[in-house]
Amino acid sequence: TLLKPNMVTAGQSCPTQATPEQVGAATVTALSRTVPAAVPGIVFLSGGQSEIQATANLNAINKFTGAPKPWRLSFSFGRALQASALKAWNGSDVAAGQDQLIRRAAYNGAASLGQYSGEENAGAAAESLFVKAHAY
Repeated sequence: TLLKPNMVTAGQSCPTQATPEQVGAATVTALSRTVPAAVPGIVFLSGGQSEIQATANLNAINKFTGAPKPWRLSFSFGRALQASALKAWNGSDVAAGQDQLIRRAAYNGAASLGQYSGEENAGAAAESLFVKAHAY
């Protein structure tokens, strides 16, 4: 069984947004106080963060050393994995869409190991994916 929570982030309308390091510390601290070590993995939702924000925060979570992390910490992003791929695809450019999806998966794979080092020419990946009053 996997746990699928959001990261601990400031609300979207909060005037002071947390750094990835602050998100990493708050998220791991909260999980270490509440989630049993028997849970094999925690896969995070992106929660409306931009693709880059979600990836940077996942990386910071995996780099944080101030509390135990007995679980595998990875991603289960929807919008933050697909948005730039869908934008590049634009209904017809399959190769561009596939390239963006592979790139995002590689960045998030690196972040799952605490090895993400950022990216250049972010384009659509830097755009906010927040949707006010989003309902599933």
